[in-house]
Amino acid sequence: MKTILAAYSGVKKGSGSSILSALHDLPSVPWLTRSKIVKHLQVISVLQFVITFLAMGIGCSLLLMYMFCTDFWVIAAVYTAWLIYDWNTPKQGGRRSSWVRNWTVWTYFRDYFPIRLIKTNNLLPSRNYIFGYHPHGIFCFGGFCNFGTEATGFSKMFPGIKPSLATLAGNFRLPVFRDYLMSGGICPVNQNSIDYLLSSNGTGNAVVIVIGGAAESLDCAPGMNSVTLKKRKGFVKLALKQGADLVPVYSFGENEVYKQLIFDDGSWWRTVQKRLQKILGFAPCLFHGCGLFFPESWGFVPYCRPITTVVGEPITVPKIEEPSQEVIDMYHAMYIRSLKSLFDNYKTRFGLNESDTLLIQ
Repeated sequence: MKTILAAYSGVKKGSGSSILSALHDLPSVPWLTRSKIVKHLQVISVLQFVITFLAMGIGCSLLLMYMFCTDFWVIAAVYTAWLIYDWNTPKQGGRRSSWVRNWTVWTYFRDYFPIRLIKTNNLLPSRNYIFGYHPHGIFCFGGFCNFGTEATGFSKMFPGIKPSLATLAGNFRLPVFRDYLMSGGICPVNQNSIDYLLSSNGTGNAVVIVIGGAAESLDCAPGMNSVTLKKRKGFVKLALKQGADLVPVYSFGENEVYKQLIFDDGSWWRTVQKRLQKILGFAPCLFHGCGLFFPESWGFVPYCRPITTVVGEPITVPKIEEPSQEVIDMYHAMYIRSLKSLFDNYKTRFGLNESDTLLIQ
């Protein structure tokens, strides 16, 4: 048992060799094989991500408030003072850590599904980019693994390009959780933050925006190939104002890892979901995966389904400080055509049929 614990203790330290050596030293037990231990580590790595996303921010907020009522109030006060001082850091490029992005736990996270990154074109370090990521899925596993970590080798695949995955700005108001997100190069999805990265942080920046956002997550389910994009034009206007090239990105399999109960538009439950989405900033989806101990049961662990993220060809965008609606519509239409072409060119390689089409909502 001590050997097993020693194996897992090296996961977040980034010491992959120590894990493998510990596994080789395990006693020969019929029900305890190296492959099973690796699989357990993969499940744990995915489950910790889900729990972290759902509970870390709220949990740390409650803990901080509780500490003010204990003998540790000084620690809470010091952290709160630092939090106020550091409040604008997420909007100013954040505080990424290559050490965190290269944690060994992310390789187990990657291999659970598994997740792959496909490059179709070179990206110039002398340019800035806005990646449009589709679809959102429930937890955006492909987006996080490819752009919030180095598990799939983004920096080696695109040398000179620094990705910044954009997520809800509200997450950066939560103590500790905000620092955890920033360490992965994750930034708030608001204009101030994105403007800073594209105008005050040099070149070679790639801001990854999940275009469909929370609204799109309400429609994700196995077999669904639809994206919320028809009326989403803000990212195009932002690209024009900053002269950042647009890059369509599609993750095949993102919608396959969870099953969701989808309500019809106009139904009472759908109305409640949309109202809560506007209040909370995220969509309260009714979903399930498999159980932790029994794969045939229901639980929060996602199903093992391959996720393949394809980074498409960049669309060159000129810098126009005040783009007209006509120009915005033109580049928006170009982006949609490019995304559809990307989907059609790769769909049969990753489990879809030639007859499958991408629905733009």
